[in-house]
Amino acid sequence: MNKTRLAIILLVVSIAIFLTSLGAGAMAYFSPSAQPQTNNAASSNPNGSTNATTAGSTSTGLPKANKHYEYVFPDGGMWVYDIDHGHRLVKQIPLSTVSVRGVVAAPSTGMLYISYGGNGGTHGNGIMMAYNLKTDKVAWTKKYNFGVDSQGISPDGKTIYMPDGSQSYDGDVYILNAADGAVKGKMNTVPGASTHNTFVNLQGTHVYTGANNNNFLFEFDAATHKLIKKIGPLQAGVRPYAINRAETLAFTNASNFLGFEVSDITTGKLLYHVPIKGFTAPATATAPSHGISLSPNEKEVYVMDSPNSYVHVFDVTGLPAKPPVQVADIAVPAMTGVETPCPYDCQREGWLEHSRDGRYVYVGDAGVAIDTTTRKIAARLPALMNGRKFLEVDWSDDTPVFADGRHGVGYAGLPLP
Repeated sequence: MNKTRLAIILLVVSIAIFLTSLGAGAMAYFSPSAQPQTNNAASSNPNGSTNATTAGSTSTGLPKANKHYEYVFPDGGMWVYDIDHGHRLVKQIPLSTVSVRGVVAAPSTGMLYISYGGNGGTHGNGIMMAYNLKTDKVAWTKKYNFGVDSQGISPDGKTIYMPDGSQSYDGDVYILNAADGAVKGKMNTVPGASTHNTFVNLQGTHVYTGANNNNFLFEFDAATHKLIKKIGPLQAGVRPYAINRAETLAFTNASNFLGFEVSDITTGKLLYHVPIKGFTAPATATAPSHGISLSPNEKEVYVMDSPNSYVHVFDVTGLPAKPPVQVADIAVPAMTGVETPCPYDCQREGWLEHSRDGRYVYVGDAGVAIDTTTRKIAARLPALMNGRKFLEVDWSDDTPVFADGRHGVGYAGLPLP
């Protein structure tokens, strides 16, 4: 065998070994745009809409997505899974993010924002990191003299609404400039409220926030920053929630309640109190249902049940005239113990989010994706075992064209990205 031929063989073997290591989940540093292009699977999905939009917009002018990724944020890093290729791990990037509280992304600017650190009170103040999705580099970090929690972002990617944390008890939501993190103002719910999960509607006209010690869901006018509605009273403090596209229905979890509630956003009144049938939770469970996701076509709601390690499915097509109907109970891996690493709020409570096409429901703190057609576990995402902060980002080659939020909102009537 001559030297040239031997060299070629060694080169081929080396490349094969390298690619195998990537497939095994080794740390990789390449853009999602470098992944193989795939056909959009929307045509065969049972729960999505059809055709294209970015989060918060009904018409974007952006090209159609051909790659779909789930971004997961346990403490200290970002893990990216390829939805189109069996949820294989394609990227793992270490970050200085300890005590992650929330994450949002803006396809219009190609930026992603992670809130971490303290959520007020004895946990201290917080930090926000801006991360450039295209270059895979941290753009900036900003420290605040207040706590941070699960933020919302305007559809144009220019404004972030940052609750100052479930340990702050002042009812404040800060208005931040997404370009540099500077504080532009603040909104207030009611004194004493521990503002927590925050969301901006798809049109960018309303901001919603809940406090886990107050039994109202608050709605603000995004233009005037004035409180315009208090939805409730509800069962107890507001935990995760979802809202339909028309903003007529709110689906809310509550403290110390296994189940969810449905409210009429227009009137601000409670419609239905929906306990989980056939299951109970111990009195010590402060948030037994810490996760709720409305399917993109708004026909089903998935509800978390961490004490029993289940996800429950409800048919909501009868709303508002008829109450939700429990149609399935899906077992997930045991949600015992705590997230690791984690300085505080470490209990595995869970979180739920549909993929934009409706094919999957991701279960935080259980580490799995559920197939919504078979209602069985379709994939295991190890990073999801230690985190409740995750979102989907869809790409058209090198350009992000869609990102959802942490809240499982409805997209009824909207085309797929």
